[in-house]
This record gives sequence, structure tokens and C-alpha cells, in this order.
Amino acid sequence: MNTFQQHQYLRNRIKVYMWIVITGLALSGITAFPLETELQWLCQHASVFPVAMQNWLNTIYQAIHHTNVRYPYLSYGTDWLAFAHIMLAILFIGPLMDPVKNVWVIQFGMIACVLIFPLAFIAGPVRHIPLFWRFIDSSFGVFAFIPLWLSYRKIRLIEAGRK
Repeated sequence: MNTFQQHQYLRNRIKVYMWIVITGLALSGITAFPLETELQWLCQHASVFPVAMQNWLNTIYQAIHHTNVRYPYLSYGTDWLAFAHIMLAILFIGPLMDPVKNVWVIQFGMIACVLIFPLAFIAGPVRHIPLFWRFIDSSFGVFAFIPLWLSYRKIRLIEAGRK
């Protein structure tokens, strides 16, 4: 395989990884808009989960439902959370188009993935979030870090091949 073919292969792998990250962020954002509806559906089908998760989902659904009835404007905060996820997904279009030039976006993403852990394990207990849910939240950092790290390694190979 010549250098051009190798670079094309690496760029194609990076594109696959970027699409994974973009899709994950976009879906996380889009699904943050209808939280009450989604939680209602999950509660209706909660029998597939362990009892602790069933209770947690029901508690969260009741809290969001009652809050939305009395204070619907508080859900505007999760709308902004959703918007931020969608904007972050758009940010990763840069590395999709030119990964070497936009390696900083990959680095930013990896840093964000690592910082999920202190947020979950410091703020989680303060907000009375069960330990199992903090692990679920943290898993997003792990799952997003993997394609970002693989992309970063491939970008470094492209850069090394140019020298």
C-alpha cells in the first residue's frame, strides 16, 4: 500500500469514528427534548430492568411529570442541554472534513470524556443520584473516548507519514 492509499485508509477510518461520535452526540441531544414521554414509556416497560432501576425510573418520571405540570419552564434547561449536544455534534464535523487540521477538536472531546467521571462522582452524590446511574452516565465517557482516541492515533500516523 503506497502512502496515498495508506492516508486514505486512515482518513476513512477516522470518518467512521467521527460519524459514531456525531451520531451519539446528536441522538443524546435529540432524546433530551422529550424526557417525560421517554420516561413514561420506560416506566411502562420497566419490568425488563432490575427492581432498583425500575424504582429509580419511576421516581425520575414522577419528578419530571410533576415539575412539568407546575413549572414547565424548568424543562427549558434540558432543552439547552439538548441544544449543547447537537452543537457539539456539529463541532465534530471539522475533524470529519479535515482531521489533521482539526485534531484539537478530537483532543477537546477526549478531555470532555475524561471530565465526565469527576462530574458524575462528585455531583452525583450531592444530587442523590444512585451509584448504578452514575456508572451509566460515566459509560458515555468511555464509549465516546474510544473512537476519539482511535481517531487521534490515526491522525498522528498521518502526520508522521508527512514528515
